Amino acid sequence: MSFCVAIDGPAAAGKGTVSKAVAKHFGFPHLDTGLLYRATGAKTFEGLTPLDAALSLTTSDLERDDLRSGDAGQAASRVAAIPEVRSALVDFQQAFARRDGGAVLDGRDIGTVICPDAEVKLYITASDEVRALRRYAELIGKGEHVTKEGVSADLRERDERDSARAAAPLKPADDATVIDTSSMTIDEAIAKVIALIEAVRG
Repeated sequence: MSFCVAIDGPAAAGKGTVSKAVAKHFGFPHLDTGLLYRATGAKTFEGLTPLDAALSLTTSDLERDDLRSGDAGQAASRVAAIPEVRSALVDFQQAFARRDGGAVLDGRDIGTVICPDAEVKLYITASDEVRALRRYAELIGKGEHVTKEGVSADLRERDERDSARAAAPLKPADDATVIDTSSMTIDEAIAKVIALIEAVRG
């Protein structure tokens, strides 16, 4: 029996951290769908077209060391705006979502496009300022040379591109529960999501 938890939201809102913790709590496999687009974008650095990159994607591509870089994030946002790329990656995501035993998927269009019939739909967000500070700390911790202003500008650019694209724009599903983590600790956010899922599972 399948049980899909769809978690969407903008970059650096906490959805990835929450998703991993929730998946571990319930024993569900987890798919960070953003990695699919980051890996596709990273492969374009090697000269492939975005569509060829998506069609040739393998599991090993999701383990590249450079997928969490700022460049990979920007490349992911660019290729994700291409309808043909999104279509090429839909089947992979939907098969993962409906595997026996349950699954947690996080991304930007899980509840609206990939799994519109998900048993639980969440949209995790935070203020622009909080998200920029979180992403800045993350990148500095990885040794990247960035500024707070530059990180904030990159996030704004991504938000605008992700929200304005014609194919699967970033937005909450109509029936999603919106959780703003701006003033929450990560433990509080995880506990809230676990409680919501347990209420649905009964």
